[in-house]
Amino acid sequence: MKLVIVESPTKAKTLQKFLGSDYKILSSYGHVRDLPKTVFGVDVEHDFAPKYNITAKGKSTIKELKAQVAKADNILISTDPDREGEAIAWHLVEALKLDKPETKKVEGKPPSAKAMAGKKYQRIEFHEITKSAIEEALKNPREIDVNLVNAQQARRVLDRIVGYKLSPFLWKKIVKGLSAGRVQSVAVRLIADREREIEAFNPEEYWEVVATLKNTKNEPRQEFLARLAKVNDETLDKLGIKDESQAIAIEQNLANAAYKIAAVEKKETRKNPLPPFTTSTLQQAAWQKFKMTGKAAMMTAQQLYEMGLITYHRTDSLNLSVQSLTAAKDFITKNYGTQYHPGNFNTYKTKAKGAQEAHEAIRPAYPDQTPEMALADKNLTRPQAKLYELIWQRFVASQMTPAIFDSLSIHISAVGNDRTDYDFKASGQTLKFNGYLKVYPSKFEQIELPQMENGEPLEFIKLDPSQHFTKPPARYNEATLIKAMEAHGIGRPSTYAPIISTIQTRNYIEKDEKKSLKPTEIGLMVNDLLVAHFPQIVDIGFTAKMEEEFDQIAEGKAEWVKVLRDFYGPFKENLDAKYTQVEKQSQTSQPTDKVCPKCGTNLIIKMGRFGKFYACPKFPECKHTENMEPEKPAFEVEIPCPKCKTGHIVEKRTKKRKIFYGCSAYPDCDFALWDKPTGAKCEQCGAMMIETKRKQVKCSNKECEKSVKFKAKSAK
Repeated sequence: MKLVIVESPTKAKTLQKFLGSDYKILSSYGHVRDLPKTVFGVDVEHDFAPKYNITAKGKSTIKELKAQVAKADNILISTDPDREGEAIAWHLVEALKLDKPETKKVEGKPPSAKAMAGKKYQRIEFHEITKSAIEEALKNPREIDVNLVNAQQARRVLDRIVGYKLSPFLWKKIVKGLSAGRVQSVAVRLIADREREIEAFNPEEYWEVVATLKNTKNEPRQEFLARLAKVNDETLDKLGIKDESQAIAIEQNLANAAYKIAAVEKKETRKNPLPPFTTSTLQQAAWQKFKMTGKAAMMTAQQLYEMGLITYHRTDSLNLSVQSLTAAKDFITKNYGTQYHPGNFNTYKTKAKGAQEAHEAIRPAYPDQTPEMALADKNLTRPQAKLYELIWQRFVASQMTPAIFDSLSIHISAVGNDRTDYDFKASGQTLKFNGYLKVYPSKFEQIELPQMENGEPLEFIKLDPSQHFTKPPARYNEATLIKAMEAHGIGRPSTYAPIISTIQTRNYIEKDEKKSLKPTEIGLMVNDLLVAHFPQIVDIGFTAKMEEEFDQIAEGKAEWVKVLRDFYGPFKENLDAKYTQVEKQSQTSQPTDKVCPKCGTNLIIKMGRFGKFYACPKFPECKHTENMEPEKPAFEVEIPCPKCKTGHIVEKRTKKRKIFYGCSAYPDCDFALWDKPTGAKCEQCGAMMIETKRKQVKCSNKECEKSVKFKAKSAK
């Protein structure tokens, strides 16, 4: 019996279909070993040796795997093809005491004598779960790449050092329960710096002058708009007309002006298709099109990969296999026509720092498997169908011809009463050939202008001066933050989504009404303290440099222990000094008129890890606390509370900012539920209808059999 160990049960199920009954596929359910949760777990005095423990979930998994290893003739480890996957494979080898093909050791953790006496393993990897890719992997087994393991181990240990050493400092100087993270703190700084830019921004006034004109020679005659672009051959920049008086002066000077065509410029422009997705661009597009968070996009992409629908989804490469390019060409010419394929293959080069060019871009495993076919064949959920369609469209479009536009620029002259020359400009474009837009639609402004000739006089309709103000930079959203992190070299493809999720969970950032990211009060306090006293930790350049050093470790060009030693010495020295140099941040309690419902004392406002909250000053005798929520609830339905019959259901938040729905009469009534009421009543029993997180609408009464399920729309 041949045993294959993967990290996911879904992946195991898909592999079993290809490998058949000669193979037994088992899942490790992710990491089976990790650093301990409650203690530091790193021996800094002995080359930063990590002290790994079998995880609670991993104990039963290892027991089952050991039983199957004993029966197996051949053991294949097929975890994901990246650093984390390589680390999972290495931990499995250590936990199962498997023999390695060679005695080359992972630094800081040599294999034991018992491990060397065990059964041998083989490491196989593939970037797509297809029959051909799996067969190729089985022909080319290898040993575990210790350089990749050391790179992952260095990252894990460094993050543990920063988190476990710096977090207690924040507890002492700000408030207990705070956490610090090496890369997460830099992401918070980006958001905090942007917020400060917005706060400090001073809008500048500027004016635009737009003429409404009509052609006179050719039919049909139609009105069009032209913007003032030059005065006496001097180009007006955005702030060229600074105030109303200048705009009115121009309007008055043009009161009796005649307008005519000075030049007509026609040209054909081409818009090339976008490259296929990388991890970063997929997360950005998923947010822009579906408001799907990075975490949700990666979870859904993982499911699609394990189902065999797409190639591996953690990549920063734009490479594409010849087989996929050939398959795309055949699909395009067969379904859309030869005019939609350029004849040669479109290739792209990544600009990402340290991109792993051995990987491929994210693409469908089978280019001829359309979204409709995948939906029917795999019974996809709505998020899976939407994301697969996006990936499929982007890949197929990347191999198609450019979209062709007819662009038209019209220059219009007018002479003022004082003989000043004014030049207006009108621009238009129309789609001539849709090219890749046939598969991957994108927004473009189609402006049709009437047919006009040089020297043609124009009919003047009106002149509109309009006031404008410069706008501050926009807050980051998930897409733009990921783009910024990638541009600065902060983190790597597999870390973008966890970074954003972590800093939201820690309440360092939150989303505004437009779902943009802004720092919380506690987030700003932590950021300001770190910037002032640990500038290296939150320095964008330093964080990017650490990522480059991890890449060098992965390539065998640097030793992971030396990288950690170079960091730890200066870091510890600075940390020890700051414990005495830095004063505790002021946390003055604010008295209020709000009365404690338990003991009748006036509550005070305190600062906690999740921001300000109401607390009873008689703590610990009285432990009452309340969230500082707006008096007007964000959500309320006219359904009486089913428990007290007097209050109504309102939206609330836990101390950790999670949304739930409870009675407005709290604390007299403690009714609460996680699912959102729809505002409707069950036709069968009259109880509240609720919407679950899986978008199912059902009756809140568990004894009621009525349930109306959400029907997912099929992919177009």
